[in-house]
Amino acid sequence: MHQQKIILASRSPRRVELLAQLGVQCEIVPADIDESSLPGEDPAQYVLRLAQEKALAVAAVHGQRGLSILAADTTVALGLDILGKPADAGEAMAMLSRLSGSIHVVHTAVAVYQAGQVRCLLNTTEVEMMQVPQAVLQDYIASGEPMDKAGAYGIQGRAGAWIKRIDGSYSGVMGLPLHETAQLLHAW
Repeated sequence: MHQQKIILASRSPRRVELLAQLGVQCEIVPADIDESSLPGEDPAQYVLRLAQEKALAVAAVHGQRGLSILAADTTVALGLDILGKPADAGEAMAMLSRLSGSIHVVHTAVAVYQAGQVRCLLNTTEVEMMQVPQAVLQDYIASGEPMDKAGAYGIQGRAGAWIKRIDGSYSGVMGLPLHETAQLLHAW
């Protein structure tokens, strides 16, 4: 990447690490938006909308600085059900119990704002998780690891051992698909 620095509309340390793999430095300016889904909104539409809204929210304050603004949003979907970040341990257990033994989908949308325009790309990855014993799920939840992650798990952490197969982008499941991100940043 030829770009030296961007604004990242996220607090995610994983996204910072993934951008570093592309040689991109970032200034962290988290977006503060309502992340509620809209009635009838499917998971892919949901992440595309949120990524764009995050980019525009940060652009409203920092858009005049001339730096590209990158935003992303990730969700885990079981059918049309959106599994976001769990609010508490009980919700984490409910999500992980549903995902255990399932094939589910992880959608990550990336949006880049530059010069008054936003461009978005979507990455969709199919993930197969093994059947995980309830005691293992309880230990995982007690570790605190699932609490800030869509679907209550992180493939890059302890839960990675439960993933039997993915069809798509590993970095997309982590929260920032490198291919789509590089395409968007290169386009500017």
